[in-house]
Amino acid sequence: MWKDGSTYIGELKDNNLHGTGTYKWADERMYVGQFMNNKMHGKGKFTWPDGRSYDGDYVNDKKEGMGKYIWKDGRIYDGMWKDGKQHGRGTYIKDGEEKIGEWDMGNRIRWLL
Repeated sequence: MWKDGSTYIGELKDNNLHGTGTYKWADERMYVGQFMNNKMHGKGKFTWPDGRSYDGDYVNDKKEGMGKYIWKDGRIYDGMWKDGKQHGRGTYIKDGEEKIGEWDMGNRIRWLL
């Protein structure tokens, strides 16, 4: 346990978070997945206490690659991420309606279908 109340259970390498593990912050945020040199890196799931979640790829602590983000109101974005933002093609679901669109660094450019 760290001074701020955070905890980590998992693999270490040279005293760094490295491999598979679970990191839980004092405010109840939690990440379960892969780490490399103390950073979320690889596949993992991040959950917030208010019900939001992201399940997908990470590179150096940022969402990068394919991933699924679910808002607390049930909306879903499932698609490509870059530098922590929606980027590229993705599927957006709201109230059961599914749309495919294109995003550029977090901004929707257009709907494709």
